Formats: sequence, structure tokens, C-alpha cells
Amino acid sequence: MSRRRQHGFTLLEILVVLALMAMMYALVPPMFSSGGSTELRAAARQLAAGLRKARGHAISSRQEATLTVDVEQHHFKVAGDPRRYSLPKSAELSVYTAQSEAVEDKVAAIRFYPDGSSTGGAITVADGTAKFRVDVDWLTGNVTILD
Repeated sequence: MSRRRQHGFTLLEILVVLALMAMMYALVPPMFSSGGSTELRAAARQLAAGLRKARGHAISSRQEATLTVDVEQHHFKVAGDPRRYSLPKSAELSVYTAQSEAVEDKVAAIRFYPDGSSTGGAITVADGTAKFRVDVDWLTGNVTILD
């Protein structure tokens, strides 16, 4: 009895190759993404965290709390926290808030009240290739990041 040797691939071999290709497809594109976009996304997340911290401080202390952004110096400060948080110098910052919260020409704040509501507004972090907007709902004080 002679057995003929068959040529080709088994189903298992094909599945292994497809799994490896899927992993490469998932891992390779982030390696080539621009660093600036990642830096901007991190800045938007840092701002959102600061806004949430200010809201939490207002609710827990039962006093108004603000997040103040200095557009010219590229930093922000949260009420109740002595630290200043730096933002990328390459980013273009803009703050949309109530006119009463414009402290100076290039300094503005978003205020949170003890019930969780706020003056509302948005902070935009952008460069030539990417743009992120951190929105604050005036009624609920919820913070969201939009691409």
C-alpha cells in the first residue's frame, strides 16, 4: 500500500497565519501614528480629569470650585489643588465659557456649583493635524471629550 503525499496547507496552519496577520494589523498602525496627536489626546484627558476633579471638589466641599486655564502660559489650575498642570506648548488652546468667567484677556475659568451643575463651556486643544474638544454640560456638569 502506497500513500500519496498531499500538497497544501491544513486548516490549522491557515488559521494560525490569519491570527498572526490580524495581530500585525492591530499593532503596526499605532507605531506609525504621529506623536503630536497622542500628546494632544493626553492633554485633553488631563483637562477632562481636572474638570472632573473640580466638579467633585465642588460637590464634596459644598462650595463653588473652578478650573482656570491660562491660554498664554499653557497651564491650568484646579480649585483646592495647589499644583499647576502644564499643557503642551505646541498646542493651540481656546476656552469657551461664560463671559463672567473670563478672568483676564488670556485666562478663563469654568465654574462648578455644589449641586454638580456648572457655567458650562468647552476647552479646545489643537494643532495642525488634530483637534480635541473637552465639553462641560452646564446643567449636569458632565465632562466629555470630542475628537
